[in-house]
Amino acid sequence: MTITLDCDVLNADGGTRCAASSGAWVALHLALRHCMNKNILGSMPLTDQVAAVSCGIVGGAPVLDLDYEEDSNAGADANFVLTGGGGLVEVQGTAEGAPFSEAQLLDLLRLAREGTAQIFAAQKKAVGIG
Repeated sequence: MTITLDCDVLNADGGTRCAASSGAWVALHLALRHCMNKNILGSMPLTDQVAAVSCGIVGGAPVLDLDYEEDSNAGADANFVLTGGGGLVEVQGTAEGAPFSEAQLLDLLRLAREGTAQIFAAQKKAVGIG
C-alpha cells in the first residue's frame, strides 16, 4: 500500500506550509485508522508524530510562527520539522541579511520544540488519542 500526502500550498508563507504538513499527519492517522476499522490493516503502522513550525529572528529575538510583517522584516527565517520523540526530520534556515549565529540557531530550535509540543497535543486531540 502506498499513501501520498500532497500538501500543495502554492502562494503562502512558511507558517502556512508548516500548518499543511502538521495537518497532513492528522489526515494520515485518520486514514490509517479507517483502514484498521475496515480490517485492511491489522495494526497502526505510524510510530511517531510529525509536526512543522516556522521560526525567525526579528529585531534580534527568536519568534515562533511569524506573521507577514515579522516574516518580511526577519533577520533569519527557519522551518523545522520534528517528530514527537524529538527527532529532526528537516531544518531549513536562511539569513536574510547578516549571518546568524549558532546560538541563535539553537534558540530557534528550542522555540521550534516548544511550538511543536503544542501542535503534537492538538494533533492527539484531533485524532482522539492520548
